Amino acid sequence: MTIIQDKSFDAERAFYGSKELTVRHCSFDGPADGESAFKECRNIVAENCFFNLRYPFWHVHGLKITDSEMPQLCRAALWYTDHVEISDTKMHGIKALRECENVSITNCDIISPEFGWSTRGISMTDTTAVSEYFMMRSENLTFRNVNFTGKYSFQYIKNAVFDHCVFDTKDAFWHGENITVRNSVVKGEYLAWYSDGLTLEHCRIIGTQPFCYCRNLKLVDCEMADTDLAFEKSDVEATITTTVVSIKNPRSGSICVSAVGKVIRDDTEAKGKIILCEKQSEKETA
Repeated sequence: MTIIQDKSFDAERAFYGSKELTVRHCSFDGPADGESAFKECRNIVAENCFFNLRYPFWHVHGLKITDSEMPQLCRAALWYTDHVEISDTKMHGIKALRECENVSITNCDIISPEFGWSTRGISMTDTTAVSEYFMMRSENLTFRNVNFTGKYSFQYIKNAVFDHCVFDTKDAFWHGENITVRNSVVKGEYLAWYSDGLTLEHCRIIGTQPFCYCRNLKLVDCEMADTDLAFEKSDVEATITTTVVSIKNPRSGSICVSAVGKVIRDDTEAKGKIILCEKQSEKETA
């Protein structure tokens, strides 16, 4: 493998079509303002590099990035790229990851609107992320210990597992399919509307009007805080260990809850049961 280190590059397509290349302590910045430094490359390693130009990694097959930085001017950094490992790196440009496949992200700092769209097969561990429309239309996600902040996250995703995560968001998981969230905190408004096959286990859920118009929704020993108008027109099986402010017109299934402030039933098609689970007895609400 060719090794290049301690150099600066700003030319258009500086390493177009390169193979088996390591760049170390290099800077991609300068007055020529060239784009697409590593377009159509294969088996690239970038260590301790600074990428301040647009579109550096498009159509790359085999990419490893460590201890590097992509500031705001590094727009759309990784598109149409596969077999990617990124660790200990700042990804701060808009649309940093899109249409990629088989991606591993570890211990990174992401500040990137529209991050991760239509990516297939992504694992993310020990990472913080700030974004809007985060991971939209992506499939096969595995996240652990990820702290996310931003609106409209995980919309239209399929086949995902989230464990020990904290999500401060709104409109999360809309139209999502086959999603499991474990041991996590999910805070935000209008969570998971129109989802199908969402399961939350031992989670804390915070915010208004969660889980409406859902199919195959399951909550296992979850806490809910400040959750009003929950479960409207949803098919749900749930055990909730805290008080729910209000539950409105669950379509089918049963909700076992410690206490509920108000039950709203003004839809004759809503047949879901609401059960107060008290120590040794259960009492169905009207």
